[in-house]
Amino acid sequence: MSKLSYVQMALMLLFSFLLTLGLGLWLPEILSAFVKLFGFQEDTVTHSIVLMYLVFVLCLAMPSLPRGSVKVKDKAILITGCDKGIGFALAKHLHTKGFTIFAGCLLKDKNGEGAQTLEKMKCERMTVLQMNICKDEEVQDAVDFVKSQLKEPEQGLWAVVNNAGISTFGEVEFTSLEHFKEVADVNLWGTIRVTKAFLPLIRRAKGRVVNVGSMFGRMGLASHSADCISNYGMEAFSDCLRYEQRRWGVKVSIIELGNYIAATGIFNRDHVESIADRMWKEAAEIVHEDYGKAYFDRQTMIMKSFCSSSSKDLSLIIVDITDALTSRYPYSRYEPMNAYWWIRLHISAHLPTPIADWLYKL
Repeated sequence: MSKLSYVQMALMLLFSFLLTLGLGLWLPEILSAFVKLFGFQEDTVTHSIVLMYLVFVLCLAMPSLPRGSVKVKDKAILITGCDKGIGFALAKHLHTKGFTIFAGCLLKDKNGEGAQTLEKMKCERMTVLQMNICKDEEVQDAVDFVKSQLKEPEQGLWAVVNNAGISTFGEVEFTSLEHFKEVADVNLWGTIRVTKAFLPLIRRAKGRVVNVGSMFGRMGLASHSADCISNYGMEAFSDCLRYEQRRWGVKVSIIELGNYIAATGIFNRDHVESIADRMWKEAAEIVHEDYGKAYFDRQTMIMKSFCSSSSKDLSLIIVDITDALTSRYPYSRYEPMNAYWWIRLHISAHLPTPIADWLYKL
């Protein structure tokens, strides 16, 4: 178990301790006043406290129960975005597990380093495909190739992992409409395009669709509107697909990543600087006047700090995606992130908006 998981467990235990104090010291008084106000029986106070604590323990404090596993033999998986980062590491990891891997790479035709490294494995269970998920013809070519390579095409393809994605930053008035469209075209429409193309094969296998998203699919954050839009859309798409495919036995999971900018290689401090320079030059003069260069530079420094504080350890992500592919009963959502972002995500998602905004001074 990773160090981050221990931190999260410690925080949960602390919260459990504080909740126990609250249930023992303050909640009885509150519930007693409530039952008297509405004329309920006094013994409902004790029953309510026990029930609330039981629900908390079952939902948060109890460790994961064994959920069985599926047989890996003869199962094939398509993974997008295998040039580097999560996709590259995942392709190698799942290959060692015994899966047959179709690794989609954007830069295969340009002799990209990641594609070359995977090809050098020279294993019949590892095939690298040229795949730009924004191009219909390349996605269809990938479908045709996968069909031709499957040992038993009629039994379908076990899983698609929609991992390919891009990220950006910038407040709404500094982000061009074209840049909004570019991010959505990859993160949202690319995911939909690949999923629809391979879904008949997945349905035949009663397999899996795993969409790699972000905490920004359930939580807004200043200067991340383009990311949030595409990830909120991916969350909705995943939910609808899960409801629709249940009758076919297809499981749909979404991986809500925390801050893994450094690990994925999407951003670094120099990249942030180049994007910031472009945004400032493209912004309207009235935006320059109203915001000011000092404010803009502060926001750029915050983004550089976001990159510097990101996790470089992909192990939590790999473990969660592997579970989504191999567990007999996978979760609908996985949250591989450190304790800070895990707490912030749930505060933002579950507390009343004014309270969450006040806590984080939004």
